[in-house]
Amino acid sequence: MIKQLQTSFYIGCKKPFTHVFSFCILLMSTSRAQNTIKLKDFAFFEKPGDTWRNSGDVNADISKNNLLLTKPGIGILINQPDEKNFGQDLLTLLQHSDADVELDYMMARGSNSGVYLQGRYEIQLLDSWGITRPRYGDNGGIYERWDDARGEGNEGYEGYAPRQNVSMAPGLWQHLKISFQAPRFSEAGLKTANARFLRVELNGIVIHENVELLGPTRGSMGEEAPTGPLRIQGDHGAVAFKNLSIVNYDKQRPELSKLRYAIYKGKFDAEPDFKKLAPEANGSSMILTSNLDNKITSTFLVRYTGNLSVKETGKYLFTINVPEGAGLMKIDSKTIVPMGGGKSSGKISLPAGDHPVELLYTKLEDWEKPSLALSIAGPGIREFLISDGNTGMSVEADPILVDGSSTPILRSFMDIPQGPRITHAVNVSSSQQLHYTYDLNKGNIVQIWKGGFLDATPMWHDRGDGSSKPLGATKFFGNPSFSLGIIASPEQPWIIDSAGAGYVPKGYVLDAANRPVFKYFIYGAKISDAIEAIDNGHGLQREITADNAPLNMYLLLARAATIEDMGDGMYLIDNKSYFLRLEGTNVNATIRDINGIKELIAPIQNKLVYTIIF
Repeated sequence: MIKQLQTSFYIGCKKPFTHVFSFCILLMSTSRAQNTIKLKDFAFFEKPGDTWRNSGDVNADISKNNLLLTKPGIGILINQPDEKNFGQDLLTLLQHSDADVELDYMMARGSNSGVYLQGRYEIQLLDSWGITRPRYGDNGGIYERWDDARGEGNEGYEGYAPRQNVSMAPGLWQHLKISFQAPRFSEAGLKTANARFLRVELNGIVIHENVELLGPTRGSMGEEAPTGPLRIQGDHGAVAFKNLSIVNYDKQRPELSKLRYAIYKGKFDAEPDFKKLAPEANGSSMILTSNLDNKITSTFLVRYTGNLSVKETGKYLFTINVPEGAGLMKIDSKTIVPMGGGKSSGKISLPAGDHPVELLYTKLEDWEKPSLALSIAGPGIREFLISDGNTGMSVEADPILVDGSSTPILRSFMDIPQGPRITHAVNVSSSQQLHYTYDLNKGNIVQIWKGGFLDATPMWHDRGDGSSKPLGATKFFGNPSFSLGIIASPEQPWIIDSAGAGYVPKGYVLDAANRPVFKYFIYGAKISDAIEAIDNGHGLQREITADNAPLNMYLLLARAATIEDMGDGMYLIDNKSYFLRLEGTNVNATIRDINGIKELIAPIQNKLVYTIIF
């Protein structure tokens, strides 16, 4: 059945405009729980407008508004409206209910777009690069609702700003991950529960959690309903998308019924022979819980038996969480989750129908609080708690967060992905919310990040381990090595070991703006390494000065899977995850390939300045 919907609405500061959306409600689409969309064409979408095209690659000029530079090929969806053709929105054929949506997108400078869940609830996409106090209309914000009846100046309401701005520069790929819960309706069509954004992550950072949506956001394509298409705004600015996936949770959940329990007094760390035991208490229960009304307060084992009604044939994941005990689960007399403590899982393929189920929970210590949780995930079914929701939840420590404005420099251990612990890390903040970690043992930048400064909970909570963690979206530069090295030829691998380098760290001094300037000796040269955030957080500029530098001394600017020369001293690094710009016209940088990894190196005799744009 084909439906057409004509709407007139405002978005942002644009003039009112009218669109005609047509979309298909396809039963075969909702029968598939997961859609990893191959963006080789537009087969997954309604017919796109003239501004949409497919591309093999895309770049953006960070100095020019609303411009994307494309290359022939497929796999990336590009939208580039202009003054003559404002473009139109892109709608999926899939009508989703509860859903997880994941995608990569790239903004042109000054560009504006959005992703609407069910075509009605918008996560804003915007070039918000460098904004320190984001609002609902900034990148990652949940856009406001709109009602003309509220009166001039008060029409907009209920928008939600992201917790922090972790937006990347235009021309860099950004990653968006959304867990959405659709509104609920009775059989009579009355809404019984509002839609929710359960969780929204931008560039790996949670920016929204459990936000209830009392109604559609501004620019909604229609009234609320159980399902709707994923809609990508296409009439505001140049934007690119890739790696789009949708998991549609539209199937009925399994249900537990006919639950009976038996409680056995004692300490059980393995499954006992129940034929030889007499229960202290037994009965029926409406819910799976560890909080049974019994007088046993020391150690015990509770054995549940019952029926699991499965609505959909498929593979199911069962997870038992017993933080201070042990648990076991069987289905059809088969052990799915063996006896164990903490959190453990097991999978099984089940046909639709009824299945006998058995679950054991044992409390192993007198002093511990009974705690049991069981969750289920399956085909078209988001993981849900089928047990008592008040148990089985671990208690997290209150976070200890470091505000960079009050503590701009903090020494700590720092753990990096797939690398050694940095034992002499210096973490430096900026008021522009662009921060970095410097390794005093290597004389190099380990990582940069934007957003909040540091989570020092692992450093100071309980006994602590001395480490801290960045609070914002982070770019790691891999296993750290020395910035400076002597190489005889462009083919010689970079020097990793300091043996023979004469490396002597001299700590750091503070400049006039209280920024650290790092000092060290290497290969007989006296090095001064000054780093600062510039241009409202648009870049992190590094100035390395070398006194008495020997011949063939090079600076390792970048090591990554890909390095693209964009011209005029600008390079695009690591699959478009950051830019690197050489300052000055007399720098002779070289891109080289060492064992399949790209390296950008430049000779240094006196001073070299470059900027990381992130």
